[in-house]
Amino acid sequence: MLIKCYGYAVHGIHASKVTIEVDMGTGINFHMVGLPDNAVKESQHRISAALRQIKYRMPGKQITINLAPADLRKEGAAYDLAIAAGILASNEDIAGHRCADYVMMGELSLDGEIRPIRGALPITVSARQDGFKGIILPKENALEAGVVQGIEVLAAASLEEVIGFLNASKGLEQVCIDPRVDFEKVVSAVEHDFSEVRGQENIKRSLEVAAAGGHNVILIGPPGAGKTMLSKRLPGILPPLSLEEALETTTIHSVAGRTNRRGGGLLTKRPFRSPHHTISDIALVGGGNHPQPGEISLAHNGVLFLDELPEFKRTVLEVMRQPMEDRVVTISRAKFSVEYPANFMLIASMNPCPCGFYNHPEKECVCAPGVVQKYLNRISGPLLDRIDLHVEVTPVPFSELSKERSLETSAMIRTRVKKARELQQDRYIQEPGLHSNAQMRASHLRKYCQLDTTAQALIRNAMERLGLSARAYDRILKVARTIADLEGCETIQAVHLAEAIQYRSLDRDNWGG
Repeated sequence: MLIKCYGYAVHGIHASKVTIEVDMGTGINFHMVGLPDNAVKESQHRISAALRQIKYRMPGKQITINLAPADLRKEGAAYDLAIAAGILASNEDIAGHRCADYVMMGELSLDGEIRPIRGALPITVSARQDGFKGIILPKENALEAGVVQGIEVLAAASLEEVIGFLNASKGLEQVCIDPRVDFEKVVSAVEHDFSEVRGQENIKRSLEVAAAGGHNVILIGPPGAGKTMLSKRLPGILPPLSLEEALETTTIHSVAGRTNRRGGGLLTKRPFRSPHHTISDIALVGGGNHPQPGEISLAHNGVLFLDELPEFKRTVLEVMRQPMEDRVVTISRAKFSVEYPANFMLIASMNPCPCGFYNHPEKECVCAPGVVQKYLNRISGPLLDRIDLHVEVTPVPFSELSKERSLETSAMIRTRVKKARELQQDRYIQEPGLHSNAQMRASHLRKYCQLDTTAQALIRNAMERLGLSARAYDRILKVARTIADLEGCETIQAVHLAEAIQYRSLDRDNWGG
């Protein structure tokens, strides 16, 4: 008897339908075709053991399993559940009439339990689009898949429960989650608050500008000046995720298999990723034999923090240049390519020299001649050009540390940032894919960043004196537009432009001075 069950193969952040055809014939053998990898082929042994535990057995017949389409590579153990159901239904051990209505995905353990899989959210979205009545998933994946409306999401803990459901003798728990409830549960309090930072008002201002426009930042200063402390507080002043952003971000984390580590469900806070400087280029941008999202994609709609930037391998840093411009990363292989979103805010920190005290107001630099420049040259000019704000961080004097006074909280700064972002959303409502000032391209700059005569003279003088590139000119205009938005001004004024130029005025030959 021929039975068809259905599963999905995840490709990038999308899923493609896989038809699992099971046929029984005379003889005793087991054949699996349709480009399965080793993990899929090994399902025979997992299924056989799981069936014995629930008082069933693998049929003593010739079993042929075809995973269609045959030219799409199938990877992982997520097809175990559908294959097991197909074998039992084909042998008429269970009813098979429901197999065509439900997608079944899950890895089987030897005792019949169903283990979680990767990519449950994009699989559920694709199953709804393909018109399936429902999807049966492991309980650990049900929370993230339950946010998808218009399809039954059924949670199963074991193969025995699924058999009972297919035989219509038992029901499965249906999970349906209103994503708006998750957003209402988000507490406004943040883990790291700006009110805990004494002094550094100019750095707080620069991070507020960065958050308001989605700009990249690099903080340059000696050890102990507060670079890492300030960076960790940036997510607390970013506007909350929209529902669309939350679904997209959760999809990426689902594909990477990270949603179960935090209990499943929808991501409601912007990600903050802080990889160690020993990270490889593949781990940063994504890839591998079976391509997975890298750190820049896991930071999508959030913050990527690179501490001690010059300590990262140069090849690692250079692979970020294209994703920082295009906000997507494409991983190409001989037979396929996948694309992952990578719309992240980069915040980097570094010392001005190996010892950290070059041009320090009190401590003397002990680096040999030429070492400082060699250290700074670890970061290429093209990469620095893609960072909008270059900010010098100076040590906080004792008088500031010991001063008792109330300081602005992250919530207060976030209110201003949110208002500036709302202005940008209204301005770019007719521009598809454009949500913040940092995403503007050349055509948008001509339209939304027009300068008067005074401002044009100011930026012309700055370009000539500082020797800035054309890309730096564009970045200055974007930052000036954000500063004007924070002030509620429709036009960019000279004072806004002057502050934006200040964030590009750190000379590589005189950082820290």
